[in-house]
Amino acid sequence: MTDRKKHWEQVYANKSPLEVSWYQAEPRLSLELIQRSGLGKDAPLIDVGGGASLLVDRLQAQGYRRLAVLDISARHLRWHASASAHTPPISSGTRPTSPGSAPRIPSAVARSRRVHFLTAAEDRQHYVDVLRRTLVSGGHVVIAAFAPGGPTLCSGLEIVQYDAAKLMAELGPNFHLEEQQTETHLTPAGKEQRFGFFRLRRLD
Repeated sequence: MTDRKKHWEQVYANKSPLEVSWYQAEPRLSLELIQRSGLGKDAPLIDVGGGASLLVDRLQAQGYRRLAVLDISARHLRWHASASAHTPPISSGTRPTSPGSAPRIPSAVARSRRVHFLTAAEDRQHYVDVLRRTLVSGGHVVIAAFAPGGPTLCSGLEIVQYDAAKLMAELGPNFHLEEQQTETHLTPAGKEQRFGFFRLRRLD
């Protein structure tokens, strides 16, 4: 079984955060989906698997005040902290794909970009359990995942591709799909990757 933390620390030891395939200079779609949640600028928001993402910097510039970042890689977060004016982010090496590891919980909005790495059913169930415990009733989660027709591997790891039906089957009836979009992401190396973006609202 792959040691996830060790794997990602090695990835970030060998590559600049500006060179990894998922880097986006402008996380446009994530920003739009968060804004369309309709929640106020004081709503607590966490970026799960955010690493060196610029999402929190863009949100802060727009007036959002209660921001946190969670990532498995302390190395990636240190780079973000040194390059950003944002409040120092939060790191956890224990089941980092779940927002429940961060202290700024409960959250009203969460963005998650790592659910496609959860290839084991028990890890996916844990993810859903933590999401239900930590996202407030009426809160929104924006999930980005590799879409059907996209890559089957990322950074040497197997992934799970999702469309809306497959994602909803994992999350269950406590979440309502508010909207979905697709995006063709162009990596720093010039390769195209197809992603699905889903904004969901917790019902209970």
